[in-house]
Amino acid sequence: QVQLVESGGGLVQAGSSLRLSCEVSGTVFLIRNMAWYRQAPGKQRELVASIGGSGSPTYVDSVKGRFTVSRDNAKNTMYLQMNTLKPEDAAVYYCNAEVAVNDGGFRIRDIWGQGTQVTVSS
Repeated sequence: QVQLVESGGGLVQAGSSLRLSCEVSGTVFLIRNMAWYRQAPGKQRELVASIGGSGSPTYVDSVKGRFTVSRDNAKNTMYLQMNTLKPEDAAVYYCNAEVAVNDGGFRIRDIWGQGTQVTVSS
């Protein structure tokens, strides 16, 4: 019932920008931590950015100054603004969220989006 709906991926030239969105759909009591991960071919999945319920962000060093993570709690949506994209940013980006649901009782669930492809050409 509770799903993450991602959008915004695509193919862009190096130096361009993309804005990724991740909306939590379904019935939830609250959304706690949210995060963006990415995985490039032949590499391990890495945490790119995270944001707490109060809006405090963290970033991996390689994207600091270029990426901005934010959230709109009224829309149950998290964003990742990616500027000055580099070829090494190309990867499948995954949305992750901790949500409180009534699953036979109050529970915190860790859910993932399906992933969205970001391709950066030089």
